[in-house]
Amino acid sequence: MKQNGSSELIIKKSRFITSMARTTTVDEANAFIQKISKQYRDATHNTFAYTIGLNDNQVKESDNGEPSGTAGVPELKALQLMKLKNVTVVVTRYFGGIKLGAGGLIRAYSNSVTNAVENIGVIKRVLQQELIFRVPYNRFDEVDHYLKTNNIFIANTEYGVDVKIHIFLDSNEQEQTKNDLTNLLAGQVNFTNGEKRYNEIPVEDNNYHEQ
Repeated sequence: MKQNGSSELIIKKSRFITSMARTTTVDEANAFIQKISKQYRDATHNTFAYTIGLNDNQVKESDNGEPSGTAGVPELKALQLMKLKNVTVVVTRYFGGIKLGAGGLIRAYSNSVTNAVENIGVIKRVLQQELIFRVPYNRFDEVDHYLKTNNIFIANTEYGVDVKIHIFLDSNEQEQTKNDLTNLLAGQVNFTNGEKRYNEIPVEDNNYHEQ
C-alpha cells in the first residue's frame, strides 16, 4: 500500500468507512485498530483485519459484533487476494436501517477494502541496482526525456564539470537501459554500479493479483 488513508462507501443507507495503515508489527496493527475504534467509538461496528510479514506470518480478523465470518474474514481475504503485506484495515459501519444479510455483508466489507486500496494506491518493494553515469550538460535534456519516457526515476543528480546521474533499475532492465543510453550518447558514456536496495515502485495498472 502506498500510504495510510481512508475511503467511504454508502451501501443501502449504511455508511462504511475504511481506514488503512502500513504496519510492520502486531503492536503497530493493534495501536492503529485502537486509534480508529476510539475515533469512531459511536459506530455500530469497528471490524478489522491485518496481515503482518511477507508470508502472512501473523494474521487476525474481527467481526466486532457482525454475524460470524461476514466482516473480518472477507476483509482479510481481500487483502490477501490483492497480495498486500504489512497492512491493517479497519472498516467502520454506521447502520442505516436496512439489513444486508450475510451475503450482502460479505460483499460490502470486501468491496469497502478493495475500494479503499484503489483510492489509496499500491506499491511493490523491488530489489534494484543503482547505476551511475555522467553526461555533458547539453545532453542532459535528451537523457532526462529517455528516462521519463521509460519510467526510470532519477534518484540523485550531481552538478559539476558534467552531470552525474544516479538511477535504480530492476535486474532485467539493466542491459537494455545501458544499451539505449550508449546509443543515445554515441558511446560517450561509462557506467558504474552503486548499491543494491529495495525501492518502492507504484503499481499503476491496479492489477494487484499479478504483483
